[in-house]
Amino acid sequence: MTFRSVLLMALVVATMLGGITVVALEGRDVAVLRTTARDGGERRTRVWIAAEDGVLWVEAASAGRPFYLDLLEQSLVEVERATGRARFVATPLPGPAAHDAVRHKLREKYGWADVWIGLLQDTSGSIAVRLDPAPPVDAHVRQCGANENECP
Repeated sequence: MTFRSVLLMALVVATMLGGITVVALEGRDVAVLRTTARDGGERRTRVWIAAEDGVLWVEAASAGRPFYLDLLEQSLVEVERATGRARFVATPLPGPAAHDAVRHKLREKYGWADVWIGLLQDTSGSIAVRLDPAPPVDAHVRQCGANENECP
């Protein structure tokens, strides 16, 4: 085998593995979690999501994930799915019981894709995040914003 054929074979294998990874990550029900960054800007993070009894669940692979740090500062988040956008209150639930529960929910929903991504990303120390529907925004806040001084 020549160096050129080995290189070509390696490129084909890398392309196939990359394709499998893209399908695994983006294959079904990927949501966009919108958080507020420290600088006040909006951060958009693509996440897998599981639903149970009106509550949504996501996981942060580690406590250093930027979206996780954001929601520690501001728990009001927005989730965008194919079905629309909604506001939620995020509650991080560190600890083994919540970790096991969210891992089970995601493994059950995403199946082989979860197994594949688990080979690439260590989720052994991930943190479960519970997303409860946020209370409705009252008309005054909707019209004037959070700063009442800006309202006539």
